[in-house]
This record gives sequence, structure tokens and C-alpha cells, in this order.
Amino acid sequence: MITLNLAAIIQSRRLSIFGHIVRMDDGTDAKIILRDVLPKNWKRPPGRPRITWMNTVQRDLIAYSLTLNEAVDVAQNRPL
Repeated sequence: MITLNLAAIIQSRRLSIFGHIVRMDDGTDAKIILRDVLPKNWKRPPGRPRITWMNTVQRDLIAYSLTLNEAVDVAQNRPL
């Protein structure tokens, strides 16, 4: 039986969800939230993690030598 590293499975699924969101229509809530930028004066509540989901996705993409813009292009062209 082949056992996969749990971190690799989570990373794969996270990138899969990222691809689904990128391919959604521009008006969907998930895509709007993905592109939204927080105001400069906004502060995270105490006790909350400083890293965002998008920061995690960007770190996952480093393993594939992709930038965020390149990953969006790849996600738009599914056969790649």
C-alpha cells in the first residue's frame, strides 16, 4: 500500500480548490474575496494567525516554481 505524506495531500487539495476558485465567474463571492485587499489600517484580532490562505497558496506554488499570476494562467488553461 502506498502512503502519501499528509502535508502533500493537503497541499494538493488546497491548490485544487485554488484552481476551482480562479475558474469561477468574476461575480462569485469566493472570487471576490480571493482578489480583495484588506485596508491598510485593518488589524487582525489578537490571537489570530498572521498568515492568510493566499500566503499559504503562494508558498505551495514555490514548490512548482510558479508565481501567483502564472498559477492563475495555468488554472485557466485546464489541459495544462
